[in-house]
Amino acid sequence: MHFSLLTLSALVATSLTLPSVNHVLHEKRDKLPPGWQYHEKLDRSKVLPMKIALTQSNLDKADEFLMDVSSPTSSNYGKHWNHEDIANKFAPSAETVETVKSWLTSSGIAAERISRSQSLGWLKFDATVAEAENLLKTEYHLYKHTTGKPHVSCSEYRIPEHVTPHVDFITPTVHFDAKIPQGVAKPVEKRAPTSTAAVGHPVQTKAALGIGAPTSGSLPKKGATLSRQTVLDKLRDELKNCNQFITPNCLRALYRFPPGFTANPENSYGIVEYTPQAYLQKDLDMFFANFSKNQVQRTPTLDSINGGVVQTTRQGFRFNGESDLDLEYGMTLVNPQKTTLYQVGDEVQGASFNDFLDALDGSYCAGDDPYQDASYPNAAGGFPGPKNCGGFAATKVISTSYGYNEADLTAVYERRQCMEYMKLGLAGTSFLFSSGDSGVAGNGGRCIDPETREYNNGSSGIFNPGFPSGCPYITSIGATQIVPNASVTAPEKACETVIFSGGGFSNVFPLPSYQASAVKSWFTNFPPPYGADRFNNSQTTRGFPDISANGANYVVAVTGQFALVYGTSASSPVVGAIFTLINEARLYAGKSTLGFVNPFLYANQRAFNDITLGSNPGCGTRGFQAVPGWDPATGLGTPNFPKLLDAALDLP
Repeated sequence: MHFSLLTLSALVATSLTLPSVNHVLHEKRDKLPPGWQYHEKLDRSKVLPMKIALTQSNLDKADEFLMDVSSPTSSNYGKHWNHEDIANKFAPSAETVETVKSWLTSSGIAAERISRSQSLGWLKFDATVAEAENLLKTEYHLYKHTTGKPHVSCSEYRIPEHVTPHVDFITPTVHFDAKIPQGVAKPVEKRAPTSTAAVGHPVQTKAALGIGAPTSGSLPKKGATLSRQTVLDKLRDELKNCNQFITPNCLRALYRFPPGFTANPENSYGIVEYTPQAYLQKDLDMFFANFSKNQVQRTPTLDSINGGVVQTTRQGFRFNGESDLDLEYGMTLVNPQKTTLYQVGDEVQGASFNDFLDALDGSYCAGDDPYQDASYPNAAGGFPGPKNCGGFAATKVISTSYGYNEADLTAVYERRQCMEYMKLGLAGTSFLFSSGDSGVAGNGGRCIDPETREYNNGSSGIFNPGFPSGCPYITSIGATQIVPNASVTAPEKACETVIFSGGGFSNVFPLPSYQASAVKSWFTNFPPPYGADRFNNSQTTRGFPDISANGANYVVAVTGQFALVYGTSASSPVVGAIFTLINEARLYAGKSTLGFVNPFLYANQRAFNDITLGSNPGCGTRGFQAVPGWDPATGLGTPNFPKLLDAALDLP
């Protein structure tokens, strides 16, 4: 008995000397999403599939890594990384993995029960409810949706303070990621409400999936319908009519680039479309018959992502205008180089930009947002799954003629996506996005009410910048037009016919180093007549667009008729084609492709036609004026192909 008491005393003394573990709040949900209600306390013997998202390493150095292979002054210019090196560089550190594993094992989760995901970003294990509650200092409950769907969740959880820097989030916990066909409001994410955008605008569930909807404000705009005879008549004197009818040859004359004539197998051009947007082959053939005869019956190379289908059941400009425009001009301008069509999403859910990125990078899949991104299988039907995580190659240039308002999504969501563009740029892909068609207003001409932070009718309010245009790791493309009655060789102006070139300043992303001088020069020399009540005038955030191209009066074949089409939806694939031709020349010279192109563009401002006429109105204002140098209406201007090509070939 005396020995037992001594032993007990020693054990107590030892325990008193151990450092105490301070558990701190990691995530909390303030209220249940609509449609859900408490059902019962969860049986503590039930088993939960636990997943811990580990924090990535080296994100603080990401910009440095990208500039090292993208800056024209770098000795490593063009030495793009392979995907394995990128995955390893940003994988959670050994310290992070060991810290989290040690916490788990010290809490009773045996090491052999813990596995690591193939993407390296997650630790997974099964645990009873009792184990999970003890681990996270919480209680699990069963909730039910009005549809009858059950879901396991807790209202908050805590982890040791020293573990916090190593963990992004844990599931299942506060997130209601049960897939309900109608969608539910998004709960709170880590330490901040993510149901609100950076500008304070409320974010709607599944806003990201509506990008290809026929009502999307980012789609091109249709003008007059043209008879075939009108098109034939105008073709007889094609270049004299460019101020009214833009054709491929008008664009070649405007920006002084030749027809393509080679097709290097290492080169590639990709165009992204989001179902139900789809091209019609009869439209491509109708266009090619008039403007690129050797491409009749030519089709793009189809990469179908998550059941992406070139649907033909729903036809009309709202379903075919975007894809027809993108492919008719994209394919014609790079011919004979092949064009890859990334058709993303099924006809039930559609798709988000994240769903496309998942297909290019499987490691990105695990962090998708169940309230914005597609999930498979889906209760409403459609693509049966599994979701495409990796397996698709990124082309050297990728043009996307779609875009969100920055206020449509949360800052957390947008920053994560922006970092993925950075990684793919590090691998050598140029990402181009149209900047929007409503000037300083958002899609559909909507602005933000300064009091309620809701969207208004666009007649007043806070400017509404676009996304991903505000991400510093993509190239944002604005729109110009030929001045009425002017020749194809005359200087253009900011587009003010049917659409206005999207432009402004981000409320989320900081001013990148490659753009800093241009933006500060604009603020100094051409200070805008608006204050912080209208836009982010801090001079510390990313400005857009980067450059522009014509976006008015495009002759496009849509559903068996020619029509005039307008939008930055036209500008982006044209610039993408120009970059593809430059890549072709660099590959012929034994050099790398351009990759992330922005540092090169800003270092070669003389290779652009400066736009100094017009503006991009919105929100009851004239917007921003086009002025000498960079401006938030037309960026650096439009490409001067011979100068741009010379500058690109001078690079290593």
